[in-house]
Amino acid sequence: MRFLITGGAGFIGSHLAESLLKRGDEVLLMDDLSTGSMENIRHLKSFDRMHYFLDSIENRQLLAELVDEADVIFHLAAAVGVRLIVESPVRTIETNVNGTQLVLDAACKKRKLVFTASTSEVYGKNTNVPFREDADLVLGPTTKSRWSYAASKALDEFLALSYWKEKKQPVIVARLFNTVGPRQTGRYGMVMPNFVGQALEGAPITVYGTGQQSRCFCDVRDAVEAISRLVATDRAVGQVVNIGSDHEITIEELARLVKERTGSSSPITYIPYDQAYEPGFEDMQRRVPSLEKLEDLTGFRPNTSLPEIVDRVAAYFGKKREMVSAPRQVASAGD
Repeated sequence: MRFLITGGAGFIGSHLAESLLKRGDEVLLMDDLSTGSMENIRHLKSFDRMHYFLDSIENRQLLAELVDEADVIFHLAAAVGVRLIVESPVRTIETNVNGTQLVLDAACKKRKLVFTASTSEVYGKNTNVPFREDADLVLGPTTKSRWSYAASKALDEFLALSYWKEKKQPVIVARLFNTVGPRQTGRYGMVMPNFVGQALEGAPITVYGTGQQSRCFCDVRDAVEAISRLVATDRAVGQVVNIGSDHEITIEELARLVKERTGSSSPITYIPYDQAYEPGFEDMQRRVPSLEKLEDLTGFRPNTSLPEIVDRVAAYFGKKREMVSAPRQVASAGD
C-alpha cells in the first residue's frame, strides 16, 4: 500500500515510516521540519519506496496531490511539547486546527482514510482514572495557555468525527499517551529524553513540581504497532481510541530509575512549575489510559517494560555522543 504521513520527519512519524517501509509499503513523507528533523529519516533514504517532501501542509496543492496518491493518510503533523505550547500558543492553535482541517478536506474528496493523532492531554484535569474514551474532558481556564494544546486537539477530534458523521469521510482518532523512545528530543520539554540526557552528562536530573505526578510511558514501537493495527481494522473507523501503556510511575520514581539504569551520579533536583514554565502553570496529577477498547479492536496491548525503554533511549543518546566525538578523535590523532 501507499501511505502519506504528515509530520513524517518527527519522532513518531519517522518510526511509523520505518515500520511501513520494512514491511514493503510505499511511504510519502510531508514535513516542514518545524519540530521534525532530517536526522530522523536520513537512514530511510536507502529505501526507493520512500519519498519525502519538505513543505507545510498549508501548501494545499501539494497536499492534495499527495493525498490523491495515497491509500491511507496518517496525520501526525502538530505542535508538540509543553514548553512549545506555553511559549507559542498562537502557533499551537493554528498548526493543529488549520492543519487538521486541510488534511480532512483534501481526503474527503476521495474518501481516503485519515488516522488523526490526538493526545491524552484532552482529558485535562479529569481525575477519574483510568481514562476511558467516553470520559468527560475537564480543561482549565482559557487564561492559562497550558490548555490551548488540549483544546486545539479536542477541536481536531470534533472536526474528524464531524467529517465522518456528516460527510462519511472515514477517520480514526487515537489519543496517544506519553510515547517515548529513540529519536525523541527533549527540546520541547519531553521528560524521558531530558532525564536520560542529564543523567548521561552527569548534570542534575531536573524534576518539575513535586515529582509526585504520575505518567504511563509507552515504547514508540508499541505505539506504531497499535497505529498500524487500527488502520487495518474496519471497526476502528469513526472511533476514538487510547494508545499507550497503563503501567504508572511517578516522575520522581522515573528520575531514580533513569539514574539507576544509566549508572549516573547525577543529583535529582526539583524546580517549581512557576520557574519551569510560567506563573500559575497547571498540571495533571495522574494520566492513565484504559486500553480495553484498543485491545478489543486490535488484539494488541503495549507491553514493553519501562527499564527496557530507558535502556533503549540511553543507548540512542550514547550512540549520538559517539558520533559527535568521533571526528574530534580523528583530528587529535593527526596533530
